[in-house]
Amino acid sequence: MTTLESQHTTTGSDSPRPLARLSADEISQVREILAGADLVTPTTRFVYVGLDEPVKAEVLAHAAGEAPAPDRRASVLLLDVTTGVASENIVSLNSQSLVSCTPIDNATGQVPILDTEFEIVMEFLAKEPRWAEALAERGVDVAKTVTVPLSAGSYGYENELGKRIVRSFAFVMNDEKDLPWAHPVDGLCAYVDISTPELIDIIDYRQYPVPAESGDYLDPEIAGEPLTGLKPIEITQPEGASFSVDGEHVEWTNWSVDVGFDAREGLILRNISYLDRPVCYRASIDEMVVPYGDPSPNRFWQNYFDTGEYLFGRYVNSLTLGCDCLGEIHYFDVTLSDEQGTPKVIANGICMHEEDYGTLWKHTDLFTGTSEVRRQRRLVISFFTTVGNYDYGFFWYFYLDGTIECEAKLTGIAFTAAYPEEGSDYQSHVAPGLGLPYHQHLFNARLDMTVDGVANAVDEIDAVSLPVSDTNPWGNAFTAKTTRLTSESQAARSADASVGRTWHIVNTEKTDRLGHHPGYALHTAQTPKLLADPSSSIAKRAAFTTRELWVTAYDPSQRYAAGRFVNQSDGSDGLPAWQQADRPIDGEDIVVWHTFGLTHFPRSEDWPIMPVDYAGFSLKPYNFCEKSPVMNVPPSTAKHCCAHE
Repeated sequence: MTTLESQHTTTGSDSPRPLARLSADEISQVREILAGADLVTPTTRFVYVGLDEPVKAEVLAHAAGEAPAPDRRASVLLLDVTTGVASENIVSLNSQSLVSCTPIDNATGQVPILDTEFEIVMEFLAKEPRWAEALAERGVDVAKTVTVPLSAGSYGYENELGKRIVRSFAFVMNDEKDLPWAHPVDGLCAYVDISTPELIDIIDYRQYPVPAESGDYLDPEIAGEPLTGLKPIEITQPEGASFSVDGEHVEWTNWSVDVGFDAREGLILRNISYLDRPVCYRASIDEMVVPYGDPSPNRFWQNYFDTGEYLFGRYVNSLTLGCDCLGEIHYFDVTLSDEQGTPKVIANGICMHEEDYGTLWKHTDLFTGTSEVRRQRRLVISFFTTVGNYDYGFFWYFYLDGTIECEAKLTGIAFTAAYPEEGSDYQSHVAPGLGLPYHQHLFNARLDMTVDGVANAVDEIDAVSLPVSDTNPWGNAFTAKTTRLTSESQAARSADASVGRTWHIVNTEKTDRLGHHPGYALHTAQTPKLLADPSSSIAKRAAFTTRELWVTAYDPSQRYAAGRFVNQSDGSDGLPAWQQADRPIDGEDIVVWHTFGLTHFPRSEDWPIMPVDYAGFSLKPYNFCEKSPVMNVPPSTAKHCCAHE
């Protein structure tokens, strides 16, 4: 494995690009400005610090040389951990001043949960007599348990209104190497007010035996002897990588893209262009939720918004300690704020490299006798984040033929429960007394499209079979049905594998020599949407999961599919609320939101460590090019190919 020197977040000039990530110096400046405004006390924590992105039109005007650079600003969420009082703050880095400070109404949603608050809850429960008593009744010593505080959701409980609530499970950890996920203390759950802290309620509806079998997947007695017979695979690029990097800006063959990162969304890709033509202004995973399907009294509330409730970008892995990429690798460091407002650098947080991807095109011609083949290649930009028991990798692929693909990789440890003796309709039995509850992983990709410009529209394309008729006497005909989505009220759409449904994002102002409007086609995986009942709390709070496609008019304030403040939200913010405006989306500056994911009925092979599972989608050029863009790809000349007879 070869690595290239990490690059910083700005260009070689003194000023960062308008959308460049905040630097460590800028994060320090933000803290100083807020402290100078008397907004930072000993109990204040910085929940989120990120770029307050300028309006798209201002950025594009500046890029065209038609306007000065927009004011560079930071967005900061502050929380007093003793009172639960929170505020949203905008800081100008140009003028070194506080622009605004807006209190957050906890009645409709709260700021994400902090690591500090998890620690508060764990320390509190370790000393809480009623919690210790409930554990002792199960023969469990509180000193040998770990507490797992989790986001509470919103269920209308009067004693929780306006409070910062978590719900906590216990797991037994017999020693420092014992995997606690293998030993759930089930039938028991604590409801805790973080700010007080106070035990609001204990749900103690059933006592299960604590599963005893170890889940240590690093123990040779459990994992087995090391697998033999695997010969090394070496990926070499003796002439170096094919891409070039200038700060956050990447050039690779016909592609260019800016690489960003955010504590909430993780990896952000900006200004994506192909053949020197814009395709997408901004692409990210703006939200994800993991709803569970077990209705047990202590588990019915389980659903986690790893983006909006936990800010999964904060947990980005440093790939210095473990990188699954091969070849000539370029790393980007990630600079974030800690909860004290101090900058911290995660070395090698983003990985970029090239991969061979098999055959690009091939033909042996019957008449001319020519036989040619070219190999596909892709640029990979990725990061991994660990949120509790699960590890998520997000990989964006750029192909020679203009295809963009996004792939989520899911691994780690599936959440555990005690498996009932009578069996369960909502869990898989994977070890003696141990179950893995059924659940879904549902992601939303926010795709701020600019296909050949900002005047875009979305066409829904269905394959349609035609009945026998005078024009179709043999019944073999089929065609494509195109439906233009003209307003937001039309633009909450479901996938349909029976008609091979795709959605084409097209430029409405430009045409090629044949009259085609250049476009990009969204291809979905056709997997189940949210399986919870439409009347459920999670269906309201995660309404984006009820459709695969949403289209909205561009609005810089509408960044997250489930709304700005997801923790304990009431579901009043997000895509359905925005679409009530019913703005026009035909030939407008639009944002495409795509929900994708997988439904997990765990298997024995998923325990105790889960092999990677996948979910994703692709964007393919459709009449974006007037002819095949890969005819000029040269033949491969690998020096290390060998065939054994």
